[in-house]
Amino acid sequence: MPACLVDANPAAVPVHAVAKAAYAAWLAGQDARTQAWIAGSGFKGQRGRALLLPGESGALECVVYVLDDEGLGGPWAWAALQGQLPKGGVFVLAQLPSEQAATDAALGFALADYAFERYRKPDVEESGGEKPRLVWPVGADRAYVRAAHGAARLARDLINTPASDMGPAELARAAKDLAQATGASYAEVVGVDLIREGYPAIYAVGRGAEDGRAPRLVDLRWGREDAPKVTLVGKGVCFDSGGLDIKSTANMKLMKKDMGGAAHALALASMIMALGLGVRLRVLIAAVENSVSATAMRPLDVVATRAGLSVEIGNTDAEGRVILADALALASEDHPDVLIDFATLTGAARVALGTEVPALFCNDEALAAQMLDASLRASDPLWRLPLWQPYKKQIKSKVADLKNDTDSSYGGAITAALFLEAFVGQGIPWAHVDLMAWNVSSQPGRPEGGEAMGLRAIFALLQSRFGN
Repeated sequence: MPACLVDANPAAVPVHAVAKAAYAAWLAGQDARTQAWIAGSGFKGQRGRALLLPGESGALECVVYVLDDEGLGGPWAWAALQGQLPKGGVFVLAQLPSEQAATDAALGFALADYAFERYRKPDVEESGGEKPRLVWPVGADRAYVRAAHGAARLARDLINTPASDMGPAELARAAKDLAQATGASYAEVVGVDLIREGYPAIYAVGRGAEDGRAPRLVDLRWGREDAPKVTLVGKGVCFDSGGLDIKSTANMKLMKKDMGGAAHALALASMIMALGLGVRLRVLIAAVENSVSATAMRPLDVVATRAGLSVEIGNTDAEGRVILADALALASEDHPDVLIDFATLTGAARVALGTEVPALFCNDEALAAQMLDASLRASDPLWRLPLWQPYKKQIKSKVADLKNDTDSSYGGAITAALFLEAFVGQGIPWAHVDLMAWNVSSQPGRPEGGEAMGLRAIFALLQSRFGN
């Protein structure tokens, strides 16, 4: 349970949430003393801003917080509130337009409470004391808030952890811990056993890592055998040097986050299991480190895959799609009702959409439409890009079935998605989410660093399809 959300407290200070369009009317209804205080403060009713209002004794009496015109914006509309309240105080929302707003307010407040402090000593001067707390808003879906907050926190923590402490073994350990906590089954295939058990592409990418950082495939399962099958696949490149086609210093700097797809798959799985979604869940994580060494794969090597397709390595820095090839082929063997993969796959997707909007590719029109609708309802954006089939010629190799890069600098997110599509079984509804998994700067509720993107949207999709 988020520590910043508490049960009813008679000493809680009321917070009046006012839509921007209604602010003038709200102000006109206040007494002369309050109006004078607001005028003297220079407060203009800016959305996302809070103002502390004193009582006659000078003590804090209430707070006014201005929302978007219709109180929309999901949790992020409320995230700015927490940082503007006095430390150590307890607050309660005086009125809300809907139960959904109550849930959004609780979740936004909780997400704003996050800080990654594993490696830092508490700074008393910086913290200024205990953070403010909010009484659970009346009507909030507490189970959903706990699950969504826990999922976001899990994703953020995994992504923020440096590669020195988040290699393939540690990522697998996180998956195993989640399985043990939820009663899910767990299995993994490690090192040369990947070759023996039919995952040659995962092994080829990860074989260059030093001892103790062996590549592996993680397989987690949960739910009734007869329930609809939902399979999540995550790219778990725990550090990406680029391999022999080594990245520049600037491009390598954030590569601890290249396991962000795996973090998202595990985080969404935690939410599905916590809320008891009526599905047969499977999570597949391909976990590797893409290292520079004498045993690392080389440009123009040809790599076998589980699907029987050969891949020419045009660029060792396009390794994520190679490990996903084996994981998607395995996932397809079960013929799931929905197959979704998450990957920090291409810089091209970031060029097209920026860092805050994940790119969605989908081979099923109904599924794509439902995902986009869910993203709007959840205020958790996804943006669809096309699986433009004429570009498939760019990933054809002269010496193998496919190649993992192209000779063009254009459309890189699309050609990467087309490469993945080749390993998805016929007739399986599949979505590929190419995401940043990182906030490049801080915003309310979204501190710089690892970020969960699209989780609430995809959960909403799955809930609408399969229920609890």
